[in-house]
Amino acid sequence: MEYQEFIDQKRILVKSAGVTIDQTEVHPLLKDFQRDIVQWACRRGRAAVFADTGLGKTFISLEWARLTGKRTLFVAPLSVARQTARMAPMLGLEVRYVRSQEQVTEDHLLWITNYEMIERFDASAFGAVVLDESSILKAIDGKTRRRLTEMFQGTPHRLCCTATPAPNDLVEIGNHAEFLGINTAAEMQAMFFVNANIEHYVEFAGVRMRRKGSNAGGQEWRLRHHAEEPFYKWMASWAMSIRRPSDLGYSDDGYILPPLNIMPEWLDYTYIPDDRLAFTGFTGIKDFLALLRKTIELRCEAAAARVNADSDQWIVWTYLEDESALAHSLIPDSVEVKGSDSPERKAEMIEAFQDGKYRVLVTKPDIAGFGMNFQNASKQYWVTVRYSWEEWYQAIRRSYRFLQNRPVEIYASLTPQMQEVWDTIQAKEKVAAHMSEQLISHVRRFEMEELNDGASESKTYTARITMRVPQWLKSAA
Repeated sequence: MEYQEFIDQKRILVKSAGVTIDQTEVHPLLKDFQRDIVQWACRRGRAAVFADTGLGKTFISLEWARLTGKRTLFVAPLSVARQTARMAPMLGLEVRYVRSQEQVTEDHLLWITNYEMIERFDASAFGAVVLDESSILKAIDGKTRRRLTEMFQGTPHRLCCTATPAPNDLVEIGNHAEFLGINTAAEMQAMFFVNANIEHYVEFAGVRMRRKGSNAGGQEWRLRHHAEEPFYKWMASWAMSIRRPSDLGYSDDGYILPPLNIMPEWLDYTYIPDDRLAFTGFTGIKDFLALLRKTIELRCEAAAARVNADSDQWIVWTYLEDESALAHSLIPDSVEVKGSDSPERKAEMIEAFQDGKYRVLVTKPDIAGFGMNFQNASKQYWVTVRYSWEEWYQAIRRSYRFLQNRPVEIYASLTPQMQEVWDTIQAKEKVAAHMSEQLISHVRRFEMEELNDGASESKTYTARITMRVPQWLKSAA
């Protein structure tokens, strides 16, 4: 046996478990690169689509479900669930929103619910499941994540879709691999990662340099240097990562984003915590919340002044209930969508804003910041910026996404004490951008192999030489 053949037999790839379809079977409304992904995902059966915002993950998942031919349950954030049901007729499909298994009937195939309702369903009643905005696997509590994984471990066809599978940590890929039944997160870590001291470094003139004292400060899971190629090859066998059509060899025409302008508004405010003589930084979430509560009026008034100055559509992102209520009261032509609203009201008000019936939407990122299409609004105002980069990225991308044809303006009200929050967001942005670039550049070649060669499978080692028992071992026996 040649050595290369021996190595090929040990490749860690995931076998196909789906159905083979022809591209002509995919709805003509989908773009060429979307058809490629649908065809690949159908063949895989259990797969993930890590595509940036605006690249058509909803259409891809709908077509995947239709062509799989099984009764499918879509699971999505509440606002996204309604939007998916609204978009399905564009492909000639009907997706029915339900809140429990009792509402599911035998005469229909495509159903959708939100993550909060999942425990009310019987997974054995479905042959396929789609997790939309599947990055929630890392955000939700461990109990809910385990429930999802355990519920659908016997479901033959599984699809995960998100733009941010691992925004700051490759280890988070393990959540998706575990749900899809590829490997457990622990198995992935053992194969490709090492638990070592946190690596602190700086980039200087393109050279990665280690800082002094970088062995201090705890430990982290880090990709083994010699395991980089096997890891990305393994990942490409079940996940498709794409930021733009050219990543798969297609033209980017129609997918060029307009300018993005982020403009923080620094508000003059002196803050002295009740238990200190001076502000020396946040000591925890309670300290951060104390500042937010003391500056609600200041930040909401800044938002209202900016939003009321023109007639364009705006999204105003808030965090505290009092912020949301005050911002809504200060902006006359706004609609407020709160967590306490019924699902029906949330969907009705969000759709009304999309249709232009309201000029300003006041809501929270965890209500409408993931998966929604808000290209109708090219301006956003953040009353509160928190430490979560993913929340920041996803919510901005509701407006700043493909098919947006106007420059996007993002404003944020900040006091001097929030400098460390702002710096954290900017630092995480750079880390995430670097990680995304590395992920795409490493995986691109292997993904093209996946798209062009449906026969790529893991190979089983076949012994060709009869094992000989040593004489001394026979004697001992």
